[in-house]
Amino acid sequence: MPFGLLGEKLAHSFSPLIHSVFGDYEYILFPVEPEEVPDFLQRREFDGLNVTIPYKQTVIPYCASLSPIARRLNSVNTITVKNGQLYGDNTDYAGFLHLLRTSGITVKGKKALILGSGGSSHTVNAVCADEGAREIIVVSRTGKVNYENIALHSDAEVIINTTPVGMYPNNGESPVDLALFPNLEAVVDIIYNPQRTALLLQAEKRGLKHVNGLPMLAAQAKYAAELFCGARIDDALIDKAVEVVNKKTRNLVFIGMPGSGKSTIGRMLASRLGMKFIDTDELVREMTGRTPAEIIKNDGEPAFRAIERQAAKEAGKQTSSVIATGGGIVLDERNIDALRQNGLIIFLDRSLEKLDTSGRPLSSSYESLKKLYEFRYPLYQKYADIVADSNLNLETAAEKIYQLLQ
Repeated sequence: MPFGLLGEKLAHSFSPLIHSVFGDYEYILFPVEPEEVPDFLQRREFDGLNVTIPYKQTVIPYCASLSPIARRLNSVNTITVKNGQLYGDNTDYAGFLHLLRTSGITVKGKKALILGSGGSSHTVNAVCADEGAREIIVVSRTGKVNYENIALHSDAEVIINTTPVGMYPNNGESPVDLALFPNLEAVVDIIYNPQRTALLLQAEKRGLKHVNGLPMLAAQAKYAAELFCGARIDDALIDKAVEVVNKKTRNLVFIGMPGSGKSTIGRMLASRLGMKFIDTDELVREMTGRTPAEIIKNDGEPAFRAIERQAAKEAGKQTSSVIATGGGIVLDERNIDALRQNGLIIFLDRSLEKLDTSGRPLSSSYESLKKLYEFRYPLYQKYADIVADSNLNLETAAEKIYQLLQ
């Protein structure tokens, strides 16, 4: 019988992909409604389970026994079958401990602020206590320490988010403003979709140590796989699992001047890589029924930029996509934040003389094009993770980018 993941809503789970790294066993998703959980567990059509929200406590009464850490946390995320009975364990603790120790973030002697008071918060709290945190403050919506008086703890040195705020599909939301914490050194967000939440983007801009929850997810899966298979698995495979998920789910985002080949090269790469292709200008047309040129001509550029911002927001939520953007996408940093959530930003650098200006109202003449080029070029360089030369044949440029990505 297979191993698998028990949960309620599992459509976007990375667990099968992660477990494929740890062993040659069947691992499937078991989306089960709350009222069906007892019957599912009693049928035992599995050799072992991971358990995710909202069932980490629900399954406890059906376990004949619990591991010491599962009893301590009152939370089960891994079930194995021993002598025909269910045994409840918890690998989340070890997963979060791995995340801390490999990210270079230490809580020893620090004041840690934990956002959220649910099951994940209890696990994080236990790890922080065992790692020697000087003070641990739990922030909840209705608790003694809440988001209205959180400024009383502005001396926090480490912030750990265990809430779903900012998680797909509610990308772009942040539970707190990091400007409130002048002593802050590090931020952990256990969310892993998107790869960079709004909270982590804040941390990155402030030069703070930061990490998302994917290493924790991969590590807890590795420890669960050891329980499933009864064999030790190399810790190095945790990093491999993180790499596999990041590569599988990341977006490739093309920025650059109008006429630099973003859509053409983007379509070529999407086809070759088996990824979706998204054009933010096309999203604008789908949203409004008009092309960007028509909107700019009739309503003005500011009206278009406001619509473009919504298009960037929607495109940035996606995963495993190649995204071609309008030439002016870099004029608003909010667009870049949205696109960087899951995206690798690639600047297609094409010389001024080779840019196609047909049908482009903001660059219809050489002089207007030159002004745009001089103003935008530093922004393209600023936001790019990769700069790619698109002066050559576009097929050649696409091939070079493909090889670089490999």
